[in-house]
Amino acid sequence: MAVLVNNETNRQLAPQVLTAMEKIAETALSEHGLPPEAEISLTVCNNTAIREINRKWRQVDAPTDVLSFPLWEEGETVPAGQVLLGDIVISLEKAAAQAEEYGHSLEREILYLFTHGVLHLLGYDHMHEAERRKMRAAEERLLQAVGATR
Repeated sequence: MAVLVNNETNRQLAPQVLTAMEKIAETALSEHGLPPEAEISLTVCNNTAIREINRKWRQVDAPTDVLSFPLWEEGETVPAGQVLLGDIVISLEKAAAQAEEYGHSLEREILYLFTHGVLHLLGYDHMHEAERRKMRAAEERLLQAVGATR
């Protein structure tokens, strides 16, 4: 499993955050029977960049914390070999503001947003209460596995 990082900010992600992201992705993909060679693309950007992506692809003219763009539909067979599962975009600027608001570290917020994005790539959603509870439980379990608790 590889997390391919494109960091468009001037702030580097700590090595332990990158290691935790790899573990989160490996665990989630393994639980869903996906090939270990799978890759996830992660772009880390600022509010201006994510706002533009949000406007272009979701018709929402506002910055957000995380966006996910799966390349496979639920139920589709993902081919063996190296395969890109999708793209996750995180606003580091928004993550920093939320970390302060929620009273935890920036690293924990980044890992939460990454986990949320990975689960969206795997078909999870939170439009309905039952879906939200299922997704939230999966997020907490994956975050606990890397020690990123509240």
